[in-house]
Amino acid sequence: MFLLSAFADEISADPAEQLTVLSASKVRFVELRSVWKTNVLDLTDQQVQEFKRLLDQHGFGLSAIGSPIGKVKIDSDFDVHLKRFERALHLCQVFGVSAIRIFSYYPPGDAHDWNAVSDPHWEAEVFARMRRKAQLAEQAGIRLFHENEHRIYGDSPERLSKLFQAVASPALKAAYDAANFVFCHYDPWAGWLASKPYLAHFHIKDWRTDEPHGCLAGQGHGQWPAVLADARDYHGFAVLEPHLLGGGPTGGVTGPELFPQAVEAFRKLLREADLQEG
Repeated sequence: MFLLSAFADEISADPAEQLTVLSASKVRFVELRSVWKTNVLDLTDQQVQEFKRLLDQHGFGLSAIGSPIGKVKIDSDFDVHLKRFERALHLCQVFGVSAIRIFSYYPPGDAHDWNAVSDPHWEAEVFARMRRKAQLAEQAGIRLFHENEHRIYGDSPERLSKLFQAVASPALKAAYDAANFVFCHYDPWAGWLASKPYLAHFHIKDWRTDEPHGCLAGQGHGQWPAVLADARDYHGFAVLEPHLLGGGPTGGVTGPELFPQAVEAFRKLLREADLQEG
């Protein structure tokens, strides 16, 4: 069963407009990445409470805290980053949600990507930092959803498998994003097979190779029909993150006019696959 959610900051920076558009599309959950042009981890306590009141008033819940945790260089100060992670854990308590979206670090120094890193120390450091966060999450009753983002350690199917095998924690799960594999020039089906044993979350985005922005689910090279056909036993969130007008390291843009089209395109894929929406 697929329960729809959305990175609503792709609609607008205004949370009221976000919820209005999602309500019209009958989507009742948000993956909280930013509101008021402010990242979730940088919101003040007052802003957090204001947004929570909006969610409660309109009958919305969160699918996860869409944090940027792990989207820093592996040679950056871990203690500083761990404080940010502790803020994400706190926000889970505030919003009554038990999941945080995370990443597995950019390469050190001036390396463009992890393919250019030959020193095994840095791979071991990725595993150590991810294990530490998984331990803290497990103690807090929180699950971490790792997204296969461009340029992070786990952006390739091979490294993704190594990461999950090395950390080996029930608190670390996979958030599968087909478009990110396409964007990074990896086979999305290989990415699906690497993610499937650890899958707990879907990010719904599609992409055509070498295009500057995303496309409607099923219209790109992400092989979404094949993936959905192989995910018949899935029970969890499918989070719309279409990037139809652009995207980058801090988020994407789709807009209030196009976002409903992205929702309906994914619903069409579910119907064609005879899969149930929750």
